[in-house]
Amino acid sequence: MSTPVFEELEKGQQIGTRELSFSRADLIRYAAASGDHNPIHWNDRFAREVGLEGVIAHGMLTMGSAVDLVSVWAGDPGAVVDYQARFTKPVPVPDAESGSPETTTARLEISGKIGAVDTERRSVRVDLSVELLSQPVAETSATAGAHQPAQAIRTKVLAKSQAVVQF
Repeated sequence: MSTPVFEELEKGQQIGTRELSFSRADLIRYAAASGDHNPIHWNDRFAREVGLEGVIAHGMLTMGSAVDLVSVWAGDPGAVVDYQARFTKPVPVPDAESGSPETTTARLEISGKIGAVDTERRSVRVDLSVELLSQPVAETSATAGAHQPAQAIRTKVLAKSQAVVQF
């Protein structure tokens, strides 16, 4: 991906889309790196006892993974001079039914578009959409009795996720 040219940027322009996946092993590695060892990120029983449906990803892991799309697009992480988001839903990371803890059990889709261009400051605001992708139960067609491919259920996990990039 080439570095964007400020003079060619305009409101509404897409900067890209990426899909990320998380496993329980990813949460353990993030806990070790961040120092956030809260059991809601690794222990189902504890997570349920505090009112969650199960283990959830760290909020800063979700937020940091989302803004990486902007950093890569800008070509320089230091060009991102402001970033904010509001958490709307947790990102559940269930235990894999079998196999390795490296098995992906949560998927996010992140997409970004330019929400504003400030020519005086030579900056742009990038608005991010961050959605959890969940697989619905396959439906059976009433007419043919065949399984129809179902669209992923999308749940917004961050709102007002915006990054300012300085050129």
